[in-house]
Amino acid sequence: MSPARVKCPTCRRELDWQTAPFRPFCSERCRLIDLGAWLTEQRAIPDDAAPMQEDAAAADEKPLKGSPDA
Repeated sequence: MSPARVKCPTCRRELDWQTAPFRPFCSERCRLIDLGAWLTEQRAIPDDAAPMQEDAAAADEKPLKGSPDA
């Protein structure tokens, strides 16, 4: 059976899964690039709470009764 070949998520270079020391990345450099993307929030896991926070902020912006904008 041949070793599984996968692509590095950062640079898309093919590597052998069994022999790659930084898997799923091909190198420490690619691993650190990915980590940096998570730390700077270029990547994130979608969250259902985000729309609710936006709705609450919009509710706070409604004009008050008796104000010139009402």
